[in-house]
Amino acid sequence: MLQISYIRLHADTVKERLAVKNFKDISLVDELLQLDENLRQQKTATETLQASINAASKEIGMLMGKGDKDTAEQKKQEVASLKNELSEKNAALVALEENFNNKILLLPNLPHTSVPLGKTPEDNEVVREGGAKPNLPANAQPHWELIKKYDLIDFETGARLTGSGFPLYKGKGAKLQRALIQYFLDYNTQAGYTEYLPPLMVNEATAYGTGQLPDKEGQMYHITADGFYMIPTAEVPVTNVYSNEIVKETSLPIKMTAYTPCFRREAGSFGADVRGLNRVHQFDKVEIIQLVHPAKSYDVLEEMVQHVEKLLQLLELPYRILRLCGGDMSFASALTYDFEVFSAAQQKWLEVSSVSNFETFQTNRMKVRYKDESGKTQLVHSLNGSSLALPRIVAALLENNQTEDGIHLPKVLHNYFGATGIEGII
Repeated sequence: MLQISYIRLHADTVKERLAVKNFKDISLVDELLQLDENLRQQKTATETLQASINAASKEIGMLMGKGDKDTAEQKKQEVASLKNELSEKNAALVALEENFNNKILLLPNLPHTSVPLGKTPEDNEVVREGGAKPNLPANAQPHWELIKKYDLIDFETGARLTGSGFPLYKGKGAKLQRALIQYFLDYNTQAGYTEYLPPLMVNEATAYGTGQLPDKEGQMYHITADGFYMIPTAEVPVTNVYSNEIVKETSLPIKMTAYTPCFRREAGSFGADVRGLNRVHQFDKVEIIQLVHPAKSYDVLEEMVQHVEKLLQLLELPYRILRLCGGDMSFASALTYDFEVFSAAQQKWLEVSSVSNFETFQTNRMKVRYKDESGKTQLVHSLNGSSLALPRIVAALLENNQTEDGIHLPKVLHNYFGATGIEGII
């Protein structure tokens, strides 16, 4: 959530940055400023009236002490009238605050000045590429055919158990999932991230804290009986671990990692892009999150980008890094880098990670703060990234490493998987 104090001082800049994100309702900025002015005036009027009541009440006590009961009674009637007026003003104040809070939630985060202009993924900037694209034989198969060939995932039974987009991993397919999850967690913890295992459902306040609500409720599975939401990513519960806390400045950065299943409705998804593991409703992902000092957040963002890049290099996958344009960024992000791996059999790039800096947008909602050297309370910055999402990593590993003898796995997975590759049908 944006801070109204910043909007007051930099209204024109706010409008310019929102335009980069292709935000349509720029007039909302002026509406919020007017609501803010009305709210402050109403607060002042309410506080002034409360002060008058307090003064009159004190005077009543003095009059009673002097024995002037008639004047004291007259004052009591005045106080009763003032209290009725105060009740009306408080009700108006509550209504103004509710209206203001509802409106400011509609403003997305401001994009960083380095965010390129653009409206669609085609306008994203390629920062760099790495790894070599494999030369596959003419009869190379896409991962959904390889999955059948090696009996790794049962999509049909998963659909029968739950619905389309809920894969059932089995045998070596399940073992490969476990190997990747353990490898990713070990890689992250060796880099100083503390591992968490969070709940897979969150309440509204938690989803609100990271910006999923009110922006993405249509993409989350909602447990209506209890008001809980199935998590779309570990970012949601783990970033909220420090909500409503004042952390020590010396404890920053706070580095956290977690593996969770993730649940996304992916409403409106259809076509060739959703075949196999390209897009599913339940998938496994390992996440990294950092809470950092504001002055260091963009240095930390680059460190996190390099962290994910090294992971893809160790997996021996061809990849590219994109800086997202304003129109392709999430509601809460100030700057996002996407990672894509090249799927050789499909001849297309598949997104496997996003690494983002949210600055104070999330921490303002969650009230995660620290005290600076002067003792003033400040908001920390939050960042997160996928390290990594498994479905498309698995798709690329299967497709890019297929041979006549089986599927070879990168060296870093040999010990975790217990073999150098996937051979035959189990």
